[in-house]
Amino acid sequence: MEGEERRKTRKLHRSKMLEKIADVAKSIEEAIHVDQVVSALHSVAVLVFPVDSSLVLGSIDQLCGEQERSSAEERSEQWEALYRGGVTFAALARVLLYDDATKWLPSFPASARKHVYDVFFVSGLPSEVIQSLVPCLRRSGNGGADVDAVSSNAERLLVCWLLENNGVLNMAREFDAMFYADGFTHQQLKPLVSRASQLVTSIPDKVQSKAPKALSSHLYFKKVTAQLLSGAEEFEMKMNEKASTSSIINSGGGLLFVGEVFSRICRRGSADILVSELVSHILADPYAVERMSEQLLHHLAKEHTPDEEAYWILWLLFHQSLERNPSVKSIFVDKFLMWKVFQLNCLRWILQVSVFMCPPNDGGQTNGVRSSSVLDTLQHLVEIWSKPEFVQSSPIEQQAYVTAAVGLCMEKVTKEELDSRESLLHSFLPGVSCRLASPNDLIRKMASNVALVFSKIIDPSNLLYLDESCKDEPIDWDFGSTLRKDYVSVKDSNHSVSVGKRNKQAGLESSETKLMEIDEYSDPATLKDGLVSEESDDEKTSNNWDASSESAMLPYDLADDDTDLKNNFSQLVDVVKALRKPDDPDGVERALDVAEKIIRACPDELRHVAGDLARTLVQARCSDLTIEGEEETAEEKRQGALIALLVTVPFESLEAVNNLLYSPNLDASQRILILDVMSNAAQELSIAQVVKPKPQKPRELVSVTSETQPWFLPRSVGPHGAGPWREIPDSESPLNWSYKYERELPLKSSHLKKGKTRRWSQKSKHLPDNCADITQNKFPVYAAAFMLPAMRGFDKKRHGVDLLGKDFIILGKLIHTLGICIKCAAMHPEASALAPALLDMLSSREVCHHAEAHVRKSVLFACSCILIALHPSHVASALAEGNLELSRGLDWIRSYAIQAVESDIDKECYAIAMACLQLHSEMALQTSRALETVETSSRTNILGLPPSNLTKESIIIPFSNIKY
Repeated sequence: MEGEERRKTRKLHRSKMLEKIADVAKSIEEAIHVDQVVSALHSVAVLVFPVDSSLVLGSIDQLCGEQERSSAEERSEQWEALYRGGVTFAALARVLLYDDATKWLPSFPASARKHVYDVFFVSGLPSEVIQSLVPCLRRSGNGGADVDAVSSNAERLLVCWLLENNGVLNMAREFDAMFYADGFTHQQLKPLVSRASQLVTSIPDKVQSKAPKALSSHLYFKKVTAQLLSGAEEFEMKMNEKASTSSIINSGGGLLFVGEVFSRICRRGSADILVSELVSHILADPYAVERMSEQLLHHLAKEHTPDEEAYWILWLLFHQSLERNPSVKSIFVDKFLMWKVFQLNCLRWILQVSVFMCPPNDGGQTNGVRSSSVLDTLQHLVEIWSKPEFVQSSPIEQQAYVTAAVGLCMEKVTKEELDSRESLLHSFLPGVSCRLASPNDLIRKMASNVALVFSKIIDPSNLLYLDESCKDEPIDWDFGSTLRKDYVSVKDSNHSVSVGKRNKQAGLESSETKLMEIDEYSDPATLKDGLVSEESDDEKTSNNWDASSESAMLPYDLADDDTDLKNNFSQLVDVVKALRKPDDPDGVERALDVAEKIIRACPDELRHVAGDLARTLVQARCSDLTIEGEEETAEEKRQGALIALLVTVPFESLEAVNNLLYSPNLDASQRILILDVMSNAAQELSIAQVVKPKPQKPRELVSVTSETQPWFLPRSVGPHGAGPWREIPDSESPLNWSYKYERELPLKSSHLKKGKTRRWSQKSKHLPDNCADITQNKFPVYAAAFMLPAMRGFDKKRHGVDLLGKDFIILGKLIHTLGICIKCAAMHPEASALAPALLDMLSSREVCHHAEAHVRKSVLFACSCILIALHPSHVASALAEGNLELSRGLDWIRSYAIQAVESDIDKECYAIAMACLQLHSEMALQTSRALETVETSSRTNILGLPPSNLTKESIIIPFSNIKY
């Protein structure tokens, strides 16, 4: 109803305004003196504008003083009626521009012309004013005196309104207001903006030859550009404010108009004027130069601009400023090379324009100025690149970017130029060394690439290849795709175990625990994976008859038959002796071939020689004793034997390897081998397969609703015979927002496997019907033996061992191993007992705030493993019993993860910390539910136990004000 009243009021005002304009037109037509004309226009002006009548001089003072005046609110309504009333202003403009101008305007006093004539154009609605003035322009004066007078007056008004009173800027503001205030869409605004911009840019082409100089193309477009540039800054700030309160916001109508006008200026052949004004306007502000050039580089890269074309675009815009303005030079040489990260092609353009000072593929010799610029920039880059703090604290993307800048600059340097800068060599070598010691493959590749370029300069005939991938030509300075691959591979190697390895470990454990009898006279080394074949002799003969009959009579070479005559090792004592003879590589190889098989067979001597065998396997130099190319196979065999030792006789083997872990006689690779073996053995023990008879379940009178499985696993409901849930390793990230689990389901009757022998049947006939193959976690019994000796004295600096210093890779590996171990003890009381000790180690400042991201990632991973390992009911019980140490540790995990999310620059640390917070929130929620049960039961405690200290500590649940 209120809207209807408003529309009626507006319609009434428009009618009155039209009547007033008709009266003014009639008064002007009947006027015999100029004062009458001024008085008539004044009567309209005071209704619409705040006119100061005292400024209108002459004999009309008395007439003007008697005319009706309006309040501010009334003037606003009258202004709307005049300029937004359809044909209202068009009617008045015809009176002003045609009927009155030719006869009376030259006689107007200056003050009257300004306040009662020009005001209708200067203070009017820009989109209406431009449509009234531009059609009055004529190219020549052959239309008569009246036409020339109208055109001259229109030109004068355009100068006064558009150029002197920021008419173009006001027009842009009008379109911006239409977008934000009036709710116009881009589709609705586009035809209006296009029409207005066409009129604005066509003015220099339509004016007369004797028009004011301000309307010439050069001066006119220069002033228009200046107005629109200042308006663009205003509109961008307004757009940012709007974007802060809205998730999605388009550019406003003002920027749409600015872009349209700039586009038409370029099309009319005045791009040079636009660029000169644009650059001169922006170069006055270094921040604006930085932002514009940064966005320009990104835009050129996005459009896949060729190197040659991109270079000349940047040269046209910035070459003079780079030569004369040190602040602009600093932006390109300092900020863009060291503190920003662009694509590789952008980096090449920056170097070409600001450092090499020549176009791409320039075959000319570098002059002295170029050579000095390259050497100065290279030295500055290398000084930063070589600092260990830069490697430790800078994001991997920035390290790759600066490395590429160093390499591209080095490719332009000659040996003589390099010899002239001795300090460059001293800075270069430490940078390569500290990167080669990094656990990150990508960082090591950076060192390899730079070292290769350096060797090309020093001795092109003897190139230094530190990485096989560096042999490709040209050198790959684009670490983008390599970065993504490396990002995944690091996480795969450090924080996950492949499905194949798990299956292999499950099979090995199954072979150890299956119920079988071994002939005491059989050779353990001939057993395949410790399994006795289920096939009979007749079946073996029948299966192998065809193959043997075909080859029985074929001739064969007897030259190598002496190898079959060599004795195969059947005793572990012989294996130890062979491994201790480095002068007999064949014996070492044969010992490694059978070591794991004999250990898996569990001979009686195993328990007595386990420690000696473990030490011998760790200290053996397999790579020095094997044939070139087979080192990796020998290492796998050694690692498999050590894993078998720790699985079959954990206590005896762990005592030996833990004593060796901090021994000064081992190198870093041997210590990492020990930690890898401990991790793999712990995981194998935790997923052991055993065969046990099915217990005869008594008939239950009451149904059991509680489950014994971990809280984070899915429920075990399902078909009869379904296997246990197991986590599916994910190669994309070490810890995810959600986890995937799988289990084996029994086959349907229609999917039964068929085979000609019983070994393909679903169940071995040797096993009784009341036996079941189940998973049993055997690791918790040995968890303390795995973890406590390894944690003891980690912070001590020994001869050859400094985990908190130079051996940070081993420290990270140790923490990762401890995290794996406590995760393998998940849901057992041993995890709750060992967690405080591990948390005490992790929370030490030297560890959790280590400068190397490798260590911080391992700390966050171990924290996540602790959250997975602790059962919420165990945490609730600890709190109820007054065990505040565990509560403080969990609170520290939360605080540390939040700090990592907010301030850690490493992306992997951020990802693991986010997953850690998710686990912590879930743990807090589950613990709070368990605490409610504990509190309820404590109120009904009839045993007289002392009250709990539950109120002394609290667990915070995220996104809630509740504390427990």
